[in-house]
Amino acid sequence: MIKTVLGKLVLILTAAAAVLLLTSSAEQKRSSFTIHLIGDSTMAPKDLSGGNPERGWGMMFPNFLDDSVKVINYARNGRSTKSFMTLGHWAEVEANLQKGDYLFIQFGHNDSKQSDTTRYAAAWGAYQDNLRHYIKVAREKGAVPILLTPVSRRWFKADTLDETCLEDYPQAMKQVAEQENVTLLDITKVTMDWLKSLGDSASREYFMHVAPGTIPAMPEGKTDNTHTNAKGARKVASLICGEIARQIPEIAAHFVHYDIVVAQDGTGDYFTVQEAIDACPDYSHEQITRILIRNGVYNGMVTIPHNKFRLHIIGESADSTIISCGKYARQMWPGRDFNVGTSGSAGFYIHSSYVTIENLTILNPAGEGKEIGQAVALFTNGDRLFFKNCRIIANQDTIYTYGRWNKEGGPCRNYFLNCYIEGTTDFIFGPSIAYFENCTIHSKKNSYVTAASTPEGQKYGYVFHNCRLTAAEGVDKVYLGRPWRPYANTVFINCELGSHIHPDGWKSWPRELYPSGEGTAFYAEYGNYGPGASPETRVKWSVQLTKKQAEEYSFEKVMHQDTDTKEWNPEDNR
Repeated sequence: MIKTVLGKLVLILTAAAAVLLLTSSAEQKRSSFTIHLIGDSTMAPKDLSGGNPERGWGMMFPNFLDDSVKVINYARNGRSTKSFMTLGHWAEVEANLQKGDYLFIQFGHNDSKQSDTTRYAAAWGAYQDNLRHYIKVAREKGAVPILLTPVSRRWFKADTLDETCLEDYPQAMKQVAEQENVTLLDITKVTMDWLKSLGDSASREYFMHVAPGTIPAMPEGKTDNTHTNAKGARKVASLICGEIARQIPEIAAHFVHYDIVVAQDGTGDYFTVQEAIDACPDYSHEQITRILIRNGVYNGMVTIPHNKFRLHIIGESADSTIISCGKYARQMWPGRDFNVGTSGSAGFYIHSSYVTIENLTILNPAGEGKEIGQAVALFTNGDRLFFKNCRIIANQDTIYTYGRWNKEGGPCRNYFLNCYIEGTTDFIFGPSIAYFENCTIHSKKNSYVTAASTPEGQKYGYVFHNCRLTAAEGVDKVYLGRPWRPYANTVFINCELGSHIHPDGWKSWPRELYPSGEGTAFYAEYGNYGPGASPETRVKWSVQLTKKQAEEYSFEKVMHQDTDTKEWNPEDNR
């Protein structure tokens, strides 16, 4: 009776906790806000056709914020406080402003154009009146107005920056901020200080200095000391974030840091993943380089060479950030009379160590069949590689854990956490140590999940812990593994095995050059459940572990090597 009451109490408390958690999550979603950006070309989005390298800082600004904050960039080239209203842009902003949002206001470059009556707004007159109008409407909407003085022009005379390049507009804005009690970010000052610290020559690489014949969009070249390229826009955005951190802690609480951002729409530092990897430091022995990849399908092979270690590559979303390459074993090397083979068929190669891949899809869409052969999605050839919340999808030979030895002489190690892995035949194979935890392993045809080639004498090979094995409709005869080499080592612990798993569980592999593995391979299970878990029908040469034996397959024990100088912490993979 007491046990029944306690059981009910636990259920009630669990349900209450779940309700609180859901409520908290809903409140967090409601507490997020939008930052509306209004301004001129130094902030605005750009037309990237013809390889145009120009970027406004507003394009880069979202990369500094977590995904609970939305940024809408309404800025337009050539706008002043006056023309932004008369051309109808302000009406759109006004309609979208919500209570709790922020309105960032930065004008001044075009307000000074006295010869253009459609834009001119005198610094101590119409300019200030227009700023007050924006402030008034924002407050009426329950939004928070923030004034930003204009970005400095890069006007040097005899290696001295011209600090009068923005005339009286920064001071006029400061006066409005003081009179209206509005937070002001003095971007004129911080950008001037930055430019002065660099000097004339060194600051050019941040601005639109384009040599003739290098960019199709501007074949004659360009020298523009007002507008920034991607590197300059990122720098200006980072300076603005520094001022936000000093004055607006509510926004600063949402700051994130990425060393490099990849985006196909030009809002990052690079367009391709390979460009970002190539830009990473060589032989980084302590610092981790964090790379954010925005949503998109990135076609083409990616290689992380041996000298680019300590990388943390993060996708914007696992389903929509896709690295895709359709190479396959039977295709011919360009200009040669032989095919690429299994090892040459991969789309994503990792030859380095201390690499974390998180929250993205690695796809080989080549298909299958005799004319295709193997088509590897992921090829690992490094130590301490961590894959978290990834989707790794192909057909035959999806993941090739190729690496054998690390630089200390121990085996290469891979850790797959909360991943989805899909394939047909031998779709997890190779000699490395690999630990799969809380992963879904999905079979698309009647075949084999693993084909380990563990070297003789290596204690561990593949370990699957708390994983779920599923299958496509109609698939009903899948083996947990077969030995690619005679000492293959594969263990499944506390895994849910679907009805598609063959009662024998494992299959020997008689081959011309290698023994079948029967009697030398180590294939074992412990605590598996589900319709495919059938210890009594397994092949006689496989093993059902005892509890004590299963304890030897913890993450810490599998990943430890006597040659290690420190224990591996995948979440701080340095």
